[in-house]
Amino acid sequence: QVQLVESGGGLVQPGGSLRLSCAASGNIFRINAMGWYRQAPGNQRELVARITSGLSTNYADSVKGRFTISRDNAKNTVDLQMNSLKPEDTAAYYCNANIVGARWSSAVDYWGKGTLVTVSS
Repeated sequence: QVQLVESGGGLVQPGGSLRLSCAASGNIFRINAMGWYRQAPGNQRELVARITSGLSTNYADSVKGRFTISRDNAKNTVDLQMNSLKPEDTAAYYCNANIVGARWSSAVDYWGKGTLVTVSS
């Protein structure tokens, strides 16, 4: 079994910064892409940022230049540095990882339980 555990959410004022972290643990042979998604009340879940095992990244247009995704392949972690936060960034943020559990297994998408980010004065 695989678990993704997020940390780092909270309340921050507009213009502030937060850093989210996610650690994968369990039966892991290889982690392919990792990413962060978010879902605001009444909205669909959307991709925020994604990073491949080769460290290629892509971002939602709304966060480009403000958010930075990074990962540590040795530690099976992915972080999201969020700067210049805006009220519209308020959402539950979810970690996602595409993981192969054993050498001959298919990759499976796993999700964390989410961490809440609130941007408000």
